[in-house]
Amino acid sequence: MSIADNKKARFNYTIEEQYEAGIVLEGWEVKAIRAGQVQLTDGYVVIKQGELFLIGLRVNPLREASTHVHPQADRTRKLLMKGDEIRRLIGKIEQKGYTLVPLNLHYKGGRVKADIALAKGKATHDKRQDEKKRDWEREKGRLMRTKVSSNPKG
Repeated sequence: MSIADNKKARFNYTIEEQYEAGIVLEGWEVKAIRAGQVQLTDGYVVIKQGELFLIGLRVNPLREASTHVHPQADRTRKLLMKGDEIRRLIGKIEQKGYTLVPLNLHYKGGRVKADIALAKGKATHDKRQDEKKRDWEREKGRLMRTKVSSNPKG
């Protein structure tokens, strides 16, 4: 079940490979995520000292949060993956100029997981081409619906 999607990621980047990672969260963050108070659109993944960190994930605290907790909505969160997967990602990022972007947050076995992608940035003309293709598919579907509705069976 998807919690939050990063729709900008597929528009701005060409997705090469996709991975799943766990996220280190605090209790109030889990409650807020379950309540839908999460935003992923400006998120990105960085590598520091051989570990992955998710920056830009915004979890808005609930009003019912405990009085002794001082929540930070935009704090950096650590991602959990196996060491060999992280080393493979580091190698690909350093060699080929790729970047890591979060695609979505979802539940798996009662835990919050993040799908991250090894991606390459799209050029402006590629974005325009994708937009034209999407508009044409929408128009084509609209034309097919009007054609079918105007053609009575018989």
